[in-house]
Amino acid sequence: MEEPILQNPRRRKLVPHRIAVKPAEEIWLDSFLNYIRGECQLSVNTLAAYERDMKRFFVWLRGRSVADLTIRELADYVDWLHAQRFAPATLVRHVVSLRVFFRYLQLETVIKTNPAELLGSQKLWERIPHVLSPGQVDRMLESPQEGELSWRRDRAILEMFYATGCRASEIVNLKMQDVHLEEGYCICTGKGNKQRIVPLGRKAIEAFRLWCMTERLETLSYAQDPALAFFSRRGNPIRRERLWELIKKYALRVGASTDVSPHTMRHSFATHMLSAGADLRHVQELLGHASIVTTQIYTHVDPSRLKAVHAKYHPRG
Repeated sequence: MEEPILQNPRRRKLVPHRIAVKPAEEIWLDSFLNYIRGECQLSVNTLAAYERDMKRFFVWLRGRSVADLTIRELADYVDWLHAQRFAPATLVRHVVSLRVFFRYLQLETVIKTNPAELLGSQKLWERIPHVLSPGQVDRMLESPQEGELSWRRDRAILEMFYATGCRASEIVNLKMQDVHLEEGYCICTGKGNKQRIVPLGRKAIEAFRLWCMTERLETLSYAQDPALAFFSRRGNPIRRERLWELIKKYALRVGASTDVSPHTMRHSFATHMLSAGADLRHVQELLGHASIVTTQIYTHVDPSRLKAVHAKYHPRG
């Protein structure tokens, strides 16, 4: 989760009222959520994640004063999160949310120093992302078979995932006006409504065009939002949860791991691009990462590349 840059609030400094019904900490939380909604230009999903994470933090807080917390106590909070058996990526996100919240309290002069900045970096919980092999991806993209319900749409979705490295939210919100088949690219809208241009390969263009000329055309007259690139057989917008189900369905069909998710397609896209010799900066741009540090994780994924580097440069390689 990207950390937004917080600007000094353009309003009166927050001073908890002595006779307020809510505890001071809850007032600070409400004010923080209102601030990031109004001034940080974050996506709906990111805002929802901040709210969930901070509500969990206040469950742990249990009457303690935010202004008096030390780095040792915040480390106890991280230990508490570990005990909840969250995935590493979820742990990282909670720490990011906490850092941003404390940064806001510092801007509001609720606290003078920010102990949350001293929490360990995300590398403490970082995992090498799971990726599919190129062969597995090829089989998976071809697994929706002619005669099955919505097979053209499903194949177009899978091709679009792998061609663009898009997130699930970017696929479900993709608009027809942003898909330029003749020019061979689409415009993806990512976190914070940031847009980027991503090229489309021949296979993705063919699959998307076939979906548009058949199943999509048949459903268009009663589609709830005809501007969307993809929707269900009933014309409803596709939920992100449905994309998870589709990915797992076709992954299971080709014998891939049950841990496969829409983000696995994104990981595979990035890893295969780097394995083929793409520049890290170009992959960063295609993925829409704000920091190249986020993209660098993919340089550790491909064992064949690492073996080649080791063999070339190690004295006893």
